Amino acid sequence: MASRAITVGFDLDMTLIDSRPGIKAAYDQLSRETGRYIDSDLAITRLGPPLDVELAHWFPPEQMADATERYRALYVEHAIAPTPAMPGARAAIDAVRRAGGRAIVVTAKHQPNAELHLKHLGIEPDALIGWLWAEAKAEALREHGASVYVGDHTGDVRGARTAGALSVAVSTGPCDADELRAAGADVLLGDLTEFPAWFDGYAAKAAG
Repeated sequence: MASRAITVGFDLDMTLIDSRPGIKAAYDQLSRETGRYIDSDLAITRLGPPLDVELAHWFPPEQMADATERYRALYVEHAIAPTPAMPGARAAIDAVRRAGGRAIVVTAKHQPNAELHLKHLGIEPDALIGWLWAEAKAEALREHGASVYVGDHTGDVRGARTAGALSVAVSTGPCDADELRAAGADVLLGDLTEFPAWFDGYAAKAAG
């Protein structure tokens, strides 16, 4: 069956997991330790880009390396346990597997921390690739032969389009449906609970 060749990539933050509570806790602890003001409520409204993009709002260049290293250490302690799966996350991966496909995760997140999230939540993709953002995600999508990429950010749309993959966007992150559509998303879903029905139809067409 042609559907057996389908590989679907998923973003992590605000696509498969709701990382806002954990990220807020980690930023708050970093602020306490360093004495630097961090508006964690604001920071969690613009998740998606790499960590250094956000930290640059709060730390001068000469402190960035230390702040990044400390944040990632604090993240393990403060951010894993409070972070739930997004509604429909497990069912979305199950839908891909049910069609004989492969589900991979491609994220800008520090890969060891991404692995901790997935292990904690019992989500087991066929592959996990971290440290890739926006157009750079195309590297992993091409390498793994992904024909679909699911994400919540306009950067995810750009990554999918750069890879020549179908861009499926969920409006569960910082970008609303209009922004995702304007960025070139091919399919717009409210959240991942809508993914299995859509994917069943997509896989059936691919098989036919």
